[in-house]
Amino acid sequence: MTVVKVGLAQINSRVGDLKANAAKIIESARWASQQGLDILVTPELTLTGYPAEDLFLRDEFLRRHDQAFQELRAQLNAIDPRMRVVVGHVSKIDGKLYNVASVVAEGRVLACYCKHELPDYGVFDEMRYFSPGQEPVVFEVKGLRFGLNICEDAWLASSPAMAAQHGAQVLLVLNASPYSTRKQQLRLDQVGANVRGLTTLYVNKVGGQDELVFDGASFVLNSDGDVFARFPVFQEAFGVVELDQSGAPVHAQLSVEGGTLRGLPQEWPDTLEQVYEALKLALSDYMAKSGFSRVVLGLSGGMDSALVLAVAVDALGAQNVRTVMMPSRYTADISLQDARQMARNLGVQYDEIVIGPLADGFDQALAPLFAGFEPDATEENIQARIRGTLLMALSNKFGSLVVTTGNKSELATGYCTLYGDMAGGFALLKDVPKTMVYALARWRNERSAVIPERIIVRPPSAELRPDQTDQDSLPPYDVLDGIIEHYVERNESVEQIVQAGYDRETVAKVARLIRINEYKRRQGAVGPKITSRAFGRDWRMPIANGYRD
Repeated sequence: MTVVKVGLAQINSRVGDLKANAAKIIESARWASQQGLDILVTPELTLTGYPAEDLFLRDEFLRRHDQAFQELRAQLNAIDPRMRVVVGHVSKIDGKLYNVASVVAEGRVLACYCKHELPDYGVFDEMRYFSPGQEPVVFEVKGLRFGLNICEDAWLASSPAMAAQHGAQVLLVLNASPYSTRKQQLRLDQVGANVRGLTTLYVNKVGGQDELVFDGASFVLNSDGDVFARFPVFQEAFGVVELDQSGAPVHAQLSVEGGTLRGLPQEWPDTLEQVYEALKLALSDYMAKSGFSRVVLGLSGGMDSALVLAVAVDALGAQNVRTVMMPSRYTADISLQDARQMARNLGVQYDEIVIGPLADGFDQALAPLFAGFEPDATEENIQARIRGTLLMALSNKFGSLVVTTGNKSELATGYCTLYGDMAGGFALLKDVPKTMVYALARWRNERSAVIPERIIVRPPSAELRPDQTDQDSLPPYDVLDGIIEHYVERNESVEQIVQAGYDRETVAKVARLIRINEYKRRQGAVGPKITSRAFGRDWRMPIANGYRD
């Protein structure tokens, strides 16, 4: 029986690094040739990295891309001229730029598919850069006919149908589909409904890129739309899929270290494990792709900084993480004890800088100007800004990246200090609601108890004034996070949220806080998207804004 062997390369590419990305494709092709594969498929825009944003508007970048693609074709030919390598890249045709999948063999392009459907919603801006293609591409290997789609094409029915109408039996889908919770099942449901009648090999990129993290989670569907094979999440992987003469998948294996093969996972991990792995990958890739090797963070003895520390150590290693506890006159003894214990548990460098005298200096300097005014949030914010200044000083002196510790609930409502606890280079929990912070901490402690239990069970507090707790200013976090999900992620109005069972006054207060704190979020550090809608490129609200909901 004739069998066509197809390789799927779940690659972690780096935006703009044409040489390194080409090297990854070459490495994959060399492995694929050794396995005797007939076709190798790479993810969407692997050569340029995704999303390359306004690099696509620079003529010099496009010129270097074309040179890199020409060199890549020659190198692939030297490895195995017979094997078809489907490369995700860009191509300028008649003055228009296209997002393309090129079938490369014998040192040349045998076929070039231009992406039909260009997403222009959420985190996507493809209509800013690309023109849409209109024609299908079908090519043949050993009598089996293969069609091509790129990402959004398979989320709609027309492009897969066009491939089938032109004789395709198997659909190869190149993807750069970013992660969010429940996204994998959504992909399976949406793509599966649109590709019925075609065996579908869906390869997705993996890795962190600024605010996005890509989970991989590539898959194979049979012609009924049922899952035949799944790829791992949040790690590079190279799979082999064997297809019979009808195009039906008959066998699938995964390449692991050393080039050996093993079976693919039957199921993907649960949500908490995936979010934790997404945060790890987002941080480690942001570090590596931005040229940092070490991080520094403020350790408060509270829940958020404890989780950030655990993720940072798991992602980077304890030797690359430095913590600083900066107690004020309001810091509880148990906060100091828990911070010290947390640092000991994870074996990281730990320093203490007492900020009371620094805050006193600010108070004295401002006293003549503040005469007649009672202390308020101004003095609280000064403490937070002292801490931010100290962390940034350590960053400047030692070249470490400051990782901020604020969560989505705080950023939504402005329960954070601009140029204070928001100061830093990467906001790891920017899209993680407080209730999920607690859930992730408990999940991590089930693996090994690194977070002191008292941190998890004590009421959260910013400790910027006596006996302060978060709930002095905010609704209970389970209520707050529910309202934020409805308002931000589902885009619902105040009235719709009230109809869902929430108190009107509370909903109106939260909506107002979200609106008036847009200016803070716009100046904050980037952080990874893990929910269906994150603050950042996914949320584009005007700062000066007269609309009231």
